Amino acid sequence: MAEGFEVALRTLISVVVLFILTKLLGKRQVSQLSMFEYITGITIGSLAAYISLDLQSNWYLGLISLSVWVAVSFAMEFLQIKSKKVRDFVDSTGTVLIQNGKVLEENLKKERLTTDELMEQLRKKNAFRFADVEFAIMEPSGDINILLTRENQPLTAKHLGIKVSPEEAPQTVIMDGKMLDEPLAEIGFSRGWVNTELEKLGLTVDNVFLGQIDAFGQLFVDIYDDKITVPAPQEKTKLFISLKKCEADITSFGLSTRDKSAKRMYEQCSRELTKMIKELEPVLKR
Repeated sequence: MAEGFEVALRTLISVVVLFILTKLLGKRQVSQLSMFEYITGITIGSLAAYISLDLQSNWYLGLISLSVWVAVSFAMEFLQIKSKKVRDFVDSTGTVLIQNGKVLEENLKKERLTTDELMEQLRKKNAFRFADVEFAIMEPSGDINILLTRENQPLTAKHLGIKVSPEEAPQTVIMDGKMLDEPLAEIGFSRGWVNTELEKLGLTVDNVFLGQIDAFGQLFVDIYDDKITVPAPQEKTKLFISLKKCEADITSFGLSTRDKSAKRMYEQCSRELTKMIKELEPVLKR
């Protein structure tokens, strides 16, 4: 019983120490690992198990060893941040696998990568023909990133010469049926505004599983009852339709009047409104 208690106590201490040391090493230790970080992670885990279960040895010696390993890893990461030569030595550099649509066989052999494995990685990037790939590189992490040839790249607003407004992250204001005051204050909305918007949809806060306000002040909600579909906000669409109607009305007034000064005024207003609608269209129609 005494040994069981000691194992439990040692394990608890190991977990706490390991958590603190891992936090010091940063998030990279739990994302993409380099070869050195992979070895460090395995060793640290083995040392933690040793501290927990080896009752014949002094447990604090394991903590010393664990601290040394973490210190070495921390120093190595610091050197990698400061020196590109150290980064290249520890993490190595990327290897070009395809260039100008041609597979570089020697580099495949260097990375011990088979043709089947290369094609599998290309298919994961939605490239089913190697000839469609302008450039492919194997990163130090082992991932393969590709650049499609220009004719195979997805069409974007930039290709079409269309200007779009910058996207801002939406704020989650309702979670698990509860209103969140901090994100509401951050974007300048109140509980009353949210409740008014929910009333328009025939909902209360208790009905909402998740609610977000986007950069244009529109509230999107997901309710607990998955069988009910909540309509998306239509404010931007309604505003665009109203502006187009105003544009048509002003143009009509300008064509129907016989007063030259009034005609010039309507034409001027119509040009300004048309320009404004053109500038707002990327925002109102997204």
